[in-house]
Amino acid sequence: MEIIRARDYDHMSRQAANILSAQVILHPESVLGLATGSSPIGAYRQLIEWYDKGDVDFRRVHTVNLDEYVGLGPEHPQSYARFMRENFFDRVNIPRENTHIPDGTNPDTEYECARYDALIRGLGGVDLQLLGLGPNGHIGFNEPADCFTKGTHRVELTEATIRANRRFFDDEADVPRFAYTMGILDIMQAQRVVMVVSGAGKAKIVHEAFFGPVTPRVPASILQLHRNFTLVADEEALSAC
Repeated sequence: MEIIRARDYDHMSRQAANILSAQVILHPESVLGLATGSSPIGAYRQLIEWYDKGDVDFRRVHTVNLDEYVGLGPEHPQSYARFMRENFFDRVNIPRENTHIPDGTNPDTEYECARYDALIRGLGGVDLQLLGLGPNGHIGFNEPADCFTKGTHRVELTEATIRANRRFFDDEADVPRFAYTMGILDIMQAQRVVMVVSGAGKAKIVHEAFFGPVTPRVPASILQLHRNFTLVADEEALSAC
């Protein structure tokens, strides 16, 4: 495990964007696993800036997103499909057909999960997976559990996750209770994993995840076993370590 200590959120974002851009420049046909939420937005903004300058080209890149809320269509203001379009896809030259996100409107859980796993396999797997860290240690929507879940699956979100996502919705009752998410095996099979973490509010869970035991009760702790994992975190997030 490699730890890159950043000064603050902006520095963290630039460090992560450096890794992502190097991956694309050196391997233009890379498959990138992408995350949503506030943590990676700064990295996406930096990549857009470099794209606008002509420093990085996404024409041959494919992407697979970690997750999507069950019940939200791609045009819903809080869907992750829309988040990715507004914060990244529509602002660089990646072909729309090269971007992939679980279909939150598909009621057939078994079919949708099998479809998404097959899609990832068909692309040859993920070359670089970008992650954030949930307040309870979740990665994607892999919540604390008694065991690690392997493939894409439908998960019931914990109250902690629902509360954390409340700020994006008009009312807590509007926050979806279920999501489709890539599984731990999907994440662990990525050739490289990069996690971005910022803020004092994440300090305790960073310590538990990366300086404590590997346990499905703290899903991110499994990354201690990944052969090429980089944690990019700012001073506040690392303050308990």
